[in-house]
Amino acid sequence: MLNFYYVEEIPDSFPFKITDKKGLNDITLTRTYQGEKIEVVVSMPSLVTGDEAEDDQDEDDKEGDEDKDDDGEKPPKSTIPLTVTISKSGGPSLEFCCTAYPDEIMIDTLSVKQQPSGEEDEDLIAYEGPEFNDLDENLQRAFHKYLELRGITPMTTNFLHEYMINKDSREYLFWLTKLKDFVKQ
Repeated sequence: MLNFYYVEEIPDSFPFKITDKKGLNDITLTRTYQGEKIEVVVSMPSLVTGDEAEDDQDEDDKEGDEDKDDDGEKPPKSTIPLTVTISKSGGPSLEFCCTAYPDEIMIDTLSVKQQPSGEEDEDLIAYEGPEFNDLDENLQRAFHKYLELRGITPMTTNFLHEYMINKDSREYLFWLTKLKDFVKQ
C-alpha cells in the first residue's frame, strides 16, 4: 500500500494536483490545460544556507565580486530541478528540463519526444535539438511564456521550494524510523 501525504496549505491559485509518495525523492504534479496533459516531476531542492555562502566568501573574494548583487550580498542559489512534459493526445510531447531559482525559472533543455511506434524505435537516439541558450532570444521568451501559461510560474516554484524542504524533513524522519526498526530486529 502506498502512503500519500500532502502539505497542509496548498494555495487556492495552485493549478496542479500533487502526488507525493512516502519514501520517494520526488513528487509529481499533473493538470490538463486546453486539451494538453501536463506532468511535472519535481526533485529535492539543492539548498544553499547562509553558512555555505559565508564559507564560499573567501574564494569569492579571490575571484572578484562579479557574483554579488547591488547590495554586495550573494544572491540565493537554492534550486529545484523540474522536468515538465506537455503532451497532446496521440502525438509528440515537449519535455522541458528546468531549474527553478527563487523568483526565476531557467529552461536548461527542450526536447520533442515522439510516441514510440515499435521496437526498432527503442534503439534509435533522437536528435535533441540545439542548446536552449543558442535559440533566438524571442523564441526563448516565447517558451518561458508557454510554460507560464501552463502554470510553471515563480509563484508555483516558490511554493514547491517550501513544499520540498518540508518533504525532505519528512523523508529524513521516515528514513530514521526505518533505520531504527532495522537496528531493533
